Amino acid sequence: MLRRLSVENYALIEKLDLELDTHLNIITGETGAGKSILLGALGLLLGNKNDSGTLRDESRSCVIEGVFDVEGYGLESIFEQNDIDYEPQTIIRRMIAPSGKSRSFVNDVPVSLAVLRELGVRLIDIHSQHRNMILSDEAFRTSALDTLAGATADVEAYGAVYAELRGAEREAERMVAEADTLRRDEEWLRYQVEEFEAAALKAGELKEAESELAVLENADQIGEALTTVRNILDADEVGVLEQLAAAENAVRHVSRNYPAGEEIASRLHSVVAELKDLGQVVADDSERIDANPERLQHLTERVNLIYSLCQKHRVQSLEELLSVQEHLSAQLHAITHSDEALERQRAKIATLKDKAEKQATKIHAQREKAAKGMSKSIVQSLVQLGMPEACFEVEVVDAGALMPSGRDHIRFMFSANARMTAQPVEKIASGGETSRVMLSLKALLAERSKLPTIIFDEIDTGVSGRIADAMGDIISALGENMQVVAITHLPQVASKGESHFVVYKEQSTTRLTRLGEDDRITEIAKMLSGSEITSAAMSQARILLGVEPKTTLF
Repeated sequence: MLRRLSVENYALIEKLDLELDTHLNIITGETGAGKSILLGALGLLLGNKNDSGTLRDESRSCVIEGVFDVEGYGLESIFEQNDIDYEPQTIIRRMIAPSGKSRSFVNDVPVSLAVLRELGVRLIDIHSQHRNMILSDEAFRTSALDTLAGATADVEAYGAVYAELRGAEREAERMVAEADTLRRDEEWLRYQVEEFEAAALKAGELKEAESELAVLENADQIGEALTTVRNILDADEVGVLEQLAAAENAVRHVSRNYPAGEEIASRLHSVVAELKDLGQVVADDSERIDANPERLQHLTERVNLIYSLCQKHRVQSLEELLSVQEHLSAQLHAITHSDEALERQRAKIATLKDKAEKQATKIHAQREKAAKGMSKSIVQSLVQLGMPEACFEVEVVDAGALMPSGRDHIRFMFSANARMTAQPVEKIASGGETSRVMLSLKALLAERSKLPTIIFDEIDTGVSGRIADAMGDIISALGENMQVVAITHLPQVASKGESHFVVYKEQSTTRLTRLGEDDRITEIAKMLSGSEITSAAMSQARILLGVEPKTTLF
């Protein structure tokens, strides 16, 4: 729950501190004093987007800070998921610089607006008179019924299966469309694949073929060069090998008297051995390399084929060409086996649909059961709020198809007169009737949702007198189990709170003060009679507050 709210340099607020009690807090004030500005600041703290005109003084930052008691509300996982230290008393701060840049912190850890919103919806429910229109939103009606039915977890589990089902259906649609497209090109595709298969390409073969081709194209010149080498090495008497062998023998004969001779002879021997090996290689190559016209033609045609295919498929290398072949083969395989793959996908869809149907049936039963109790409770509340003939019924209508939240349409049917046929509440209820329906619904939901704080912003618009007093009783009863903030113009509601704050404007600055007992009597008397406070209004204010009238001794 919200323990303290501090606002600095926001709109008409220079500096404001609000310390709230744990039960019912009342905020009153004249129209235009700044109550909506206070809620706007709180909205920014809870992750709302920053609009222009936020800063009162554009030369310095706006700072909004809230201290929340979060212990016992099951929020630890949110802190853990966002790497925030969990503190039972958590401080949320938002700063907006003159440049418009916004920074947010939870327990001094920088966070995104998404994190603020995630925390905000778990900390405070703000309901204004404009939010009464939410009754026309089926998602809200469904969520409200699911909360009362205790079906929220089941609906979330169903939603995950439904999302998977829709994804599988989209994949099946894609597969059908792809297969249709590929089938139109199947003949061309099959020709391409068969051409590749006939080519029988192998990785690395182009480099090998070009290397061998270069040798064959220059076989005569290579042969002449190798013959020259052989002649120089092996010619009788004048060959290099013969001469080096003679030199080795000559040096060995003088090595007894020439210390360096043995090393020279050994080195000559190594040279002779290396040249003999080289001579053998040259001899082997000389015999192997031959002008082979057939082999030359084969390699030329092979290289030309590979380059022709590269040009046709607009690639630069054999490796890229092999990738094209693999892709085309995969496409042809997909066409050939598309029916099998589609059948498997449809079987998956059928399994998911069956699972979703079973979950939706369970949820439908939960909703139907809860709808009866919800209808009865709201009717009882409406009777308390001065509508003895009111009819309110929650209809759970089977849509006949699966939807993101199940297979049901949820309708709130309403009639203020038992003799009139109930119609959708958003179409038939007046402003005052809508306020009473929403208050009844919020009171019912508050018992289940276990929100730390609920704020009513003039939800009592359109009612007065005895009905206003009944509204105050309901709001007061809510305050016994949770923190409630009620912004109101009705003295009957204002008299119910434990703490009473007044928002007022002083020299174009919004200010707020907590009222003591005497000031509270005066404020409620002012709400009863207007700017001129009468003695009758003062007496009525004391009655509303349950304060003994003052006695005068003569």
